[in-house]
Amino acid sequence: MTDEPGPELPHLPELVIITGMSGAGRSTAANVLEDLGWFVVDNLPPGLLSTLAELGGRTRGNVSRMAAVVDVRAGSFFTDLTAAITDLTTQGSDPRIIFLEASDETLVRRYESVRRPHPLQGDGRLSEGIAREREVLRDLRAEADIVIDTSNLNVHELSAKVMAAFEEAGTQLHTTVISFGYKYGLPVDADLVVDCRFLPNPHWVPELRPLTGRDEQVRDYVLSQPGAPEFLDGYTTLLGIIAAGYRREGKRYATIAVGCTGGKHRSVAVAEELARRLDGSDMDVAVVHRDLGRE
Repeated sequence: MTDEPGPELPHLPELVIITGMSGAGRSTAANVLEDLGWFVVDNLPPGLLSTLAELGGRTRGNVSRMAAVVDVRAGSFFTDLTAAITDLTTQGSDPRIIFLEASDETLVRRYESVRRPHPLQGDGRLSEGIAREREVLRDLRAEADIVIDTSNLNVHELSAKVMAAFEEAGTQLHTTVISFGYKYGLPVDADLVVDCRFLPNPHWVPELRPLTGRDEQVRDYVLSQPGAPEFLDGYTTLLGIIAAGYRREGKRYATIAVGCTGGKHRSVAVAEELARRLDGSDMDVAVVHRDLGRE
């Protein structure tokens, strides 16, 4: 008597959960994925995520990529999200979470422009609803695979960023090296932050002051300072270790922030050099200079 084969397990689709702050661009992110061929469901109660994955599995690969927008509009159902993600993991799915973020000031401005109430505002003020939502989403944001701060992005820039994040790229780690100025605040979507203010500031060198870290004179000045080569060597090695760990844990995207006072000289030069050193077969590196030109 031969053993009969057991039932074939469904091949679960790739699943992305789109969430984040109301007004931060969740609909735009969902539209981008839909344009890329994903099956997208908006405002899905978390308890139905497992059902969605199972339905995708029944298509036998015909629907291989699915995304669901899950947010506080689900009301009391939203508290089931953590349990739903656990159930998906048990099923053999490995959902990715993309979290859309924006500053309070930006969200207030966006809501006032469309004259709609915040879903958690109730009878209170708009700012109170935003604060309540931020608290509700705090733990989820910490678990997100991708955090995108849309405060300074228009619709087209956000679309391009989401599209780049979800284009097929094998096992490469998508890495963004972003320079910034501390006086303008930390990038909220940074995974790692490093401070370049230990290096002498070219701002105090008259002939370098009007230039930027992209100019050869500034770059040579910054990278030749005592401690700069040792820092770059050590931090590059450390980032290689971290990147390998990210890949083992299934993290596909990383943002490395490099800061100086104004985001014009030191951070720009160091960010460019770090990107040059990191770019290779295991990393796909892009450089963004957030505050360049603000002075």
